Amino acid sequence: MNINVYTESTPNPATMKFIVNKLLINGSVDYPTKESAEASTFAKELYKFSFVNGVFFASNFVTVTKTEDADWADIEAILKEFVKGAVESELTVQAAKADEEVSFEGTDAEVKIQQILHDYVRPAVEQDGGAIAYRSFNEGVVTVELRGSCSGCPSSTITLKAGIENLLKRMVPEVQEVVSEAM
Repeated sequence: MNINVYTESTPNPATMKFIVNKLLINGSVDYPTKESAEASTFAKELYKFSFVNGVFFASNFVTVTKTEDADWADIEAILKEFVKGAVESELTVQAAKADEEVSFEGTDAEVKIQQILHDYVRPAVEQDGGAIAYRSFNEGVVTVELRGSCSGCPSSTITLKAGIENLLKRMVPEVQEVVSEAM
């Protein structure tokens, strides 16, 4: 298979999506630090570049967060070529594990919140090179974790409040607020 790679900017100016014409992973996995990348040959190799500050994989793309001193004009082509070679060489994205079935736990409201996040919010957030994870629901407050390009993105607060919070308030009357937990 001939691997094609194209790039797409994200709402976070420090991150870029490198999209390939091959499934890399079912679901998503975040390697926010060099140390967290031990289970991924692909991520470990990306972190060998001094300008890489974060790596996130979902379906057919890898989102790379650059260091502040790096300029996309200087590094985009280098990363694009690396991603192409890594996919062609079939570098592992994560250690093999059994396919996980999506299951939600908790009260009826918690299950409904998790289902909405999974079905409606997750695909939209992944389009921007990020991921969202449910953490808790306590006294009307939903806590989520934003990863990938969403972590540290200037527009993530707007997405969280205007998008996710409004959706959950409409669909789950018990929800009063949505907050993001720092990683």
